[in-house]
Amino acid sequence: MGSSRAGALATVALALLAGGCGEESSSDSASRPERIVSLSPSATETLFAIGAGEQVVAVDDESDYPPGAPQTDLSAYQPNVEAIAGYRPDLVVVPSLVPRDVKSGLRRLGLEVLAEPAPDDLGDAYRQIRQLGQVSGHAAAGRRVASEVRSKVERLIAKAPEGRSLSVFHELDPDLFSASSDTFIGRIYERLGLRNVADAAARRAANPYPQLSSETVVSADPDLIVLADAQCCAQTPAKVSRRPGWHVVAAVRKRAIVAIDEAVASRWGPRIPLFVARAVDAMELALGRPDSGR
Repeated sequence: MGSSRAGALATVALALLAGGCGEESSSDSASRPERIVSLSPSATETLFAIGAGEQVVAVDDESDYPPGAPQTDLSAYQPNVEAIAGYRPDLVVVPSLVPRDVKSGLRRLGLEVLAEPAPDDLGDAYRQIRQLGQVSGHAAAGRRVASEVRSKVERLIAKAPEGRSLSVFHELDPDLFSASSDTFIGRIYERLGLRNVADAAARRAANPYPQLSSETVVSADPDLIVLADAQCCAQTPAKVSRRPGWHVVAAVRKRAIVAIDEAVASRWGPRIPLFVARAVDAMELALGRPDSGR
């Protein structure tokens, strides 16, 4: 399994890049760390969006956006305390899933560590943007970016097509792992009024990211399919249409299949609106309307 695919399954969870640093208060400047290491792709995107990019001296090997981020071979999955400390950071941002001994090891070296969990919902994502603004010395920009992202998302949700209930299958990889309603992505689908065909399998497996069989997906007959495995696994709407038995699925018949960059679909920073816009595109296609091209 490639690193992008593994990252999608491990962190799934999801902009228009909101840039600029805005005006910062004197208290922001006084507490501003000068050397930040980010081992979270979502945090990396957010730090650059709020104007803290110049303070970021190293990011993990999954942080590929924005292009100017100082990517290294540091790993969030197998973090090395000595390697991280080698960048002489005064702030290290890590996912909460990082082992406790790594976090304690960094703190024993006198380093400030911010551990961020995967958000439960959009509100959590906005809070993390504001939190990163606070700890990086860009509190005003953090608040502004969070507000801008929220406004874009709410406008997209408000413009989503209404009508009969639509169902969605979110594909994480060609093995048909999916994201149920009990996930960050799933809760976005709920906000759009979509029924998630992975929910029954999630309940049976007691896992919010269940694996579905091909027969289960065909039987569920989703109205739209969102592919979050286009880059990692070369999946396309055309390939989905050619899967054995899938020609009867509503999403295939109506060509309501959209591919989205898995980095966008699995992160919760300033590019969340891109994911929401793509889901709305799929809804339009499912209802027989032209793809809006958002």
